[in-house]
Amino acid sequence: MRARPISCCFSGHRPAKLPWGEDEDDPRCRALKARLRDALDAAYEAGYRHFICGMARGADLYACEAALAARERYPHITVESAIPCPTQADGWTEGERTRWRSLVARCDFETVVQARYAPGCMQRRNRYMVEHSGRIIAVFDGQDGGTKRTVEYAMRQGLEVVLLMPVEEA
Repeated sequence: MRARPISCCFSGHRPAKLPWGEDEDDPRCRALKARLRDALDAAYEAGYRHFICGMARGADLYACEAALAARERYPHITVESAIPCPTQADGWTEGERTRWRSLVARCDFETVVQARYAPGCMQRRNRYMVEHSGRIIAVFDGQDGGTKRTVEYAMRQGLEVVLLMPVEEA
């Protein structure tokens, strides 16, 4: 039996679709990270104990960092890195690859969805996360792309969906 009832996955935009881009010191980015932490705490309070992160740049890595920090507060939760293929971070800067490797190493589980890159591997990773979860927390503002398709798939699969706008409305 899958761990679906107690598992929560994350999805979200990459830096190019976030209003602050790469600037994680931007107050809007810091506010989003705080809301991710709060959403993760709410998931924990609702009974979720396993958190699956897709490990892409941007919101996925923010979520992984939040989940690993939550594990410090709640030692019995587990964090899984869902990696679409072993070369996921190869085209990133050295600093981004170092961050990615450090996060993957700190996760309790590492799932590599397929052995080598091929078109569609990111979508297969997203489907894997949804199919092994009961809730999704998504940093999503309606833009077309992988996050939108993942949220729509999660809704069709009956997951609880928690949407976080990258920037809160005033």
